[in-house]
Amino acid sequence: MTVLISIAVAMAAGLLMTRAFNLFKMPDVTAYLVAGILIGPFVLGRLGIPGLGFLSYEELGSLDILSNLALGFIAFAIGAEFTLPKLRSTGRQAVIIAIVQALMAVVFVTGALIVCHFVFPDKLSLPVAIALGAIASATAPAATLMVIRQYKAKGAVSDILLPVVALDDAVGLVCFAVATGIAKALQGGAVDIFGLVVNPLLEIVGSLALGSLLGWILTQVEKLYHSNRNRLTLIISMVTLTVALSSLELPLGPAALSFSPLLVCMMLGTVFCNLCPMAEDLMAREDRWTAPLYCLFFVLSGAALKLDVFSDPVMVVVGIVYILFRSLGKYFGSRWSAQAAKCDPTVVKYLGITLLPQAGVALGMSLTAASQFGADGSVIRSITLFSVLIYELVGPTLTKIALTRAGDIKPMSDDVKYRRHNTLAAKTK
Repeated sequence: MTVLISIAVAMAAGLLMTRAFNLFKMPDVTAYLVAGILIGPFVLGRLGIPGLGFLSYEELGSLDILSNLALGFIAFAIGAEFTLPKLRSTGRQAVIIAIVQALMAVVFVTGALIVCHFVFPDKLSLPVAIALGAIASATAPAATLMVIRQYKAKGAVSDILLPVVALDDAVGLVCFAVATGIAKALQGGAVDIFGLVVNPLLEIVGSLALGSLLGWILTQVEKLYHSNRNRLTLIISMVTLTVALSSLELPLGPAALSFSPLLVCMMLGTVFCNLCPMAEDLMAREDRWTAPLYCLFFVLSGAALKLDVFSDPVMVVVGIVYILFRSLGKYFGSRWSAQAAKCDPTVVKYLGITLLPQAGVALGMSLTAASQFGADGSVIRSITLFSVLIYELVGPTLTKIALTRAGDIKPMSDDVKYRRHNTLAAKTK
């Protein structure tokens, strides 16, 4: 019962916080994250009152299944952006930008942290600098999707943004696998060719294949139903099943076949939206159903952020360097690649600002690194947590500002304001 009360408190806190943040015209995502911090172990959780807040990170860990499910639905929704008409118009540009901006973030952060290694050799080792450089490639799709949906953004920047963020995950997986292989070799281990090349390629290909198969199955089964309510239930069931299957790991001789839940669910959405004629209407219904789940996901994400990363001044300095150079890599990488791909001028100018949020994928990479690098792993985890805390609080607002200046987020017209005012006035009589 305590868990259910905590979930109810989390959702209520997120909703109430949006009212306060609306006064400052800030995105709901940021409000959810701040609400999570307030009810997390570092604030209300310290009071030790069960149900009022989350008392420990172990309690939050018991709700990971909800966070994983929310990420599955987020990736499924992003997959809808890869319909054939959109791929024909932005596919080539999205691929170029996704690869270049991710690699530029890796280069900028790795170079800057190698310099930090020589300044703080006892705090930051060379393998840690290389691993963190690879983690810098990852961009959080969840916050970006939520901002676009909340403000109904539509235009040149938002059209290419979600495909770039989705492809960014695949590039990030390869970068991370290669970087960790190099870092392990520097620690004294032998270079593992399977860990360096084969495993990440297997993960990407396997994820896309599994997602395609499940997407085709979903499309065929959907034809058996004529009620939108039953179709919605089918979609929810299939996304849940996909998240579960994505956690499997199959040994293949010296290699291992694992799956990326984000890539599998994204491919599920891509195949479904390209093959099912009813997909657009069903995706709109699914969006309304998942809104409370997204709220809970971001509140839990905020509660899981560890504020004790500020306790070590050196880690704060390294974290600031990481954030600064990752931002520069993302911005200039997207700007130069968008120019090379002959994108719209607004894409060249504003896309890089929208690619700053970082969360789930980066945290997953840091957890993997923490288990592989011993004492150095805690350094990787701390700096990643520091950057996620800053990026998740600031990134959504920057995304909103960039999309507004690009013209993708339209200001509310006077007519809409007038009708909304009259409706509210009528309700209060």
